[in-house]
Amino acid sequence: MNTKVIIAGVTFNNPIMTASGTFGSGAEYSDFVNLNRLGAVVTKGVANVPWEGNPTPRVAEVYGGMLNAVGLQNPGIDLFIERDIPFLKHYDTKLIVNVCGKTAEDYCEVVERLADQPVDMLEINISCPNVKEGGIAFGQDPKAVEAITREVKKHARQPVIMKLSPNVTDITEMARAAEAGGADALSLINTLTGMKIDVHRRKFLLANKTGGLSGPAIHPIAVRMVYQVAQVTELPIIGMGGVMNAEDAIELMLAGATAVSVGTANFTNPAVTAEIVDGIEEYMAEQGLWDINEIIGAVE
Repeated sequence: MNTKVIIAGVTFNNPIMTASGTFGSGAEYSDFVNLNRLGAVVTKGVANVPWEGNPTPRVAEVYGGMLNAVGLQNPGIDLFIERDIPFLKHYDTKLIVNVCGKTAEDYCEVVERLADQPVDMLEINISCPNVKEGGIAFGQDPKAVEAITREVKKHARQPVIMKLSPNVTDITEMARAAEAGGADALSLINTLTGMKIDVHRRKFLLANKTGGLSGPAIHPIAVRMVYQVAQVTELPIIGMGGVMNAEDAIELMLAGATAVSVGTANFTNPAVTAEIVDGIEEYMAEQGLWDINEIIGAVE
């Protein structure tokens, strides 16, 4: 059976990858899951300089998932190139680097540094606050989405995936803007903004007050948004949002995703990604499917 999928000219052994920020850069999970079984490892966000992230507490458990306000803590591009890329190149999996920044210049600096590195694709996290525009996320303004996409594409050697924020009125508007800017692929959805209050202490559970909601509670929203975006763009989509098992992943593919990222589930079951790959193969056998590409967008 064929489980290979192709995104922007890059061939993946299967459609399952890790969601940025939930898998480190692979090393801490390599004892629990055979990285060779994954279509790709998507690294945590990498910035041009180290980021400390937000103050603690910055993670809270909620109904159907979790809130996080980690703040894209990362060691910066220098250490990432020196330590993380060489480690991941030992495995037969594709390497997608998630890039974050506070200005367009920040993003482009990281993208330029990665241009001559053995990296397969770049995923641009446009849920970062744009410090030059009063802190509104790049991904919440279609003009900013198109502009940052165009700017990154000028500097990128690898295909560019734009990671869309769901915290918008119309996700299709953002998808069209990324496509107009020259994106090679899209990934969605990022986390939804939420809040949790301790009623006994009358205090916010997160030091940041708000955080990103992930986990199974957001899965139906992810399915809806992937489907909507698939109707308005020809770009390949990497779907994500509350994927806990093979059925969730298949649902996103039926809605129009070419590949699927698994995030929060890694925290409850470090081996879940490989189990989902196995589950998809079982599904294909049960359905009499030889080629996984037959299920992409096949909802009726």
